[in-house]
Amino acid sequence: MPSGRLVTPSRRDLFRLAGLGAGLGAAGMALSACGSSGSAPAEAEAGQFGDIAVQLSWIKNIEFGGEYMADSRGYYTEAGFTGVDLVSGPVDSADALVLAGNVDIGITAPDATARFITEQGAPLKVIGSTFQRNPFCILSLEDQTPIRTLEDLAGKRIGIQAGTNQQIFAGLLAANGIDPSTIEQVVVQYEPAPLIEGSVDGFMSFLTNEPFLVQADGHTPVTLSFADNGLPLTSEVFTVLQSTIDENRDMLKAFLLAEIRGWNDAVADPAESARLAVEVYGSDLGLDIPGQTEQAEAQNELIVTDDTRANGLFTSTPEALERVVGAIGDMGITITAEELYDLSLLQEVYEENPDLIV
Repeated sequence: MPSGRLVTPSRRDLFRLAGLGAGLGAAGMALSACGSSGSAPAEAEAGQFGDIAVQLSWIKNIEFGGEYMADSRGYYTEAGFTGVDLVSGPVDSADALVLAGNVDIGITAPDATARFITEQGAPLKVIGSTFQRNPFCILSLEDQTPIRTLEDLAGKRIGIQAGTNQQIFAGLLAANGIDPSTIEQVVVQYEPAPLIEGSVDGFMSFLTNEPFLVQADGHTPVTLSFADNGLPLTSEVFTVLQSTIDENRDMLKAFLLAEIRGWNDAVADPAESARLAVEVYGSDLGLDIPGQTEQAEAQNELIVTDDTRANGLFTSTPEALERVVGAIGDMGITITAEELYDLSLLQEVYEENPDLIV
């Protein structure tokens, strides 16, 4: 769950309520996304899967550009759905709503899903993910107290959002052998006002969001990436019930097919996905096209890797899965890749539609 997400000055009361997600894809495969959606697969029987409900991990900003592309270009209907309900977040509710049967798929966080599995015995599985790199960072300002390295954290006041974000930050410290007592952690909300005002030296945020917002306010952002400093979580995982895999496998594969096509298009055309976020799906949020385009281009760096270019969107190698499971372990959650993921559906989709690897 992403941390502080200031969406726009007119919406400063909208806060991300939970911690980061991480995405992992099919074992032996990796993400890819550069170009169009590939040639359209043969259409499924019209409406055979009925409506599908997808719980987003946040509000309808550019973070879900691929879903907007898939919906607006008819990819869900071509895959056999009568329609898709994209339900706004927060991410904290996604696993619970999937577990309750209120939505079919939740876009959530691997650590959040892992907690449900290990602490409640929840029959959940991750079937793929969008972001392959952890988007969390510590944001600071060049004109105040820049924090460029882990060593720079010592003695600083760091604004952390209560709850899962605190657990993620604790995982970063544990992964790097940093004594928490050397850092003053301050509970903040999900907008970077305390950083701009100077009441904290650093602020936990998304690489793809708040740095652009403080820059727009005339500051030079400095970021310390979690992914580059020992906590290789990924983000925006697709979580489903085990029973849905068992009983509605073809439906889930149809969903993944539509998602892949949509995200291939979103990566290839950030400006159009930004337009859809601003003018259609998030039209009530006061978003702006230049800002959303800039953020779309930044999040492409988290979505596309060398492995994804070779193997397709939402996929990750077995080695990547183990790194994520290890990062979750640093957060105090013991789970195996086999307990958390079922990536066979994604693998089948690419085997049946190899031209979607673009």
